[in-house]
Amino acid sequence: MSANRCCFRMGVAAAAATVLLLTTACHKAAPPAAPQAQAMPVQVAPLTPTTVPETDTYVSTIKSRRSATMQPQVDGHLTRILVRSGQQVKAGQVLMQIDPLKQVATVQQQQSLELQNKASYQYNQAEVARQKQLFESGIISKQAYDQAVQSYGTSQGAYNAAVAQTNTQREQLAYYQVRAPFDGIVGDVPVHVGDYVSATTMLTTVDEPRDLEAYIYLPTDRAADARIGLSVDLLDSDGKKIATSAINFVSPEVDNGVQGILAKAPAPTGSNLRNGQIVNARVTWANRSTPVVPVLAVTRIGGLPFVFVAQPAGGGYVAHQKAVQIGEPVGNNYPVLGGLGPGDKVILSGLQMLQEGAPVKPLG
Repeated sequence: MSANRCCFRMGVAAAAATVLLLTTACHKAAPPAAPQAQAMPVQVAPLTPTTVPETDTYVSTIKSRRSATMQPQVDGHLTRILVRSGQQVKAGQVLMQIDPLKQVATVQQQQSLELQNKASYQYNQAEVARQKQLFESGIISKQAYDQAVQSYGTSQGAYNAAVAQTNTQREQLAYYQVRAPFDGIVGDVPVHVGDYVSATTMLTTVDEPRDLEAYIYLPTDRAADARIGLSVDLLDSDGKKIATSAINFVSPEVDNGVQGILAKAPAPTGSNLRNGQIVNARVTWANRSTPVVPVLAVTRIGGLPFVFVAQPAGGGYVAHQKAVQIGEPVGNNYPVLGGLGPGDKVILSGLQMLQEGAPVKPLG
C-alpha cells in the first residue's frame, strides 16, 4: 500500500507540473492588446446662416430697340450694292440702287405735263384780267366774264394737280435708292447686283449696336413675383457673368406662343452683346438667410451630395457622413436646403482619407 500511495503522489505531482507548464506557455503565446487609433486633425466650420439670393436662370435673347429689315418700296433690278455685311453706316446713307430708268421717264413726262398746265394757267390768268376790264367798261357781258373766270379756275386746279403729281413722282424716284434709316451696322446681304427685287424681298438689315435689351420669358407660376427692379445677371454659355442689369418692363399679359410672361432688362453699354445673341439671364427673386457649406466640403456618391461632420462620441469626435440637399452654387458655397442642422461641424479637410466612424480632432 505504501508503494501504491507513493506512486499516486508522484503522478499527481507530475500532472501539476504539466498544468503549470501549459499555463505558462499560454500566457507567453497571447498577443499584446492593439493600441487605440489616433484621431486625425481636420478643419471644421459650423453651419451658420448666410444671406443667399434666390435665383432662377432662363434663356434670353438680346434685341436692339432700333433694328430695321430693309425691303424695297418699289420693284426693279438691283444695279448697285454700295455696302457690305458688318459695315458701319450713317443715317441716310445709300445702301443699294434699283434701276430708276422707267421712273426717270415718268418724272420727265409729268414735268412736261406740268409745264403745259402752267402755260394754260398763266394764259387764263392774264385773260381773266383782260375780261374783267372789258366787263367793267361794258364791252362784254357778265356771262363772257364768268366764262373767263371759270377757265382760269379750271386751269389753276389742273396746274396745282400737275405740280403735286410731279412731286409725288419725284418722291417715288427717291425710293429707287435704299437708304439707312439710322446709324447702325449692316447685317447679311443676301441679294446680288442684277437680282429683281420687290416689296417682299429682304435686302439686308441695319441694327443700332446701342439700346440693347434682354428679352426674358418668365414662367406663369412666377407671375406674382415678377416686378420691375428685379436684379438680372446676363451669363454666357459657361455661366460667366457678362453684365448686370435690372428688369424695367413686365408684360401685363401672357404670351400665347411660349406661355410665358415677357420681361425686359436693358443691356449696359460696353457689354459686347449683339442683336439676336442668345444668353442666359439669372433673375434674383429675393435674398434669404440660408446656411451654406463650401463647395470643397461636398462629395458625391452615385451623383448624390454628402458631407462629413464631426460628431461627438465618448470624449472625442468621429467622422459621420450625411446626405444633404443643396441648391445652385453661389460663389464658392452651396446653399443647404436640408440634411444638416444648426451647429453641425462640417469637415473641410482630409475628406479623401476619412471613413465613417473614424476618430477626428476638430480644428478651427
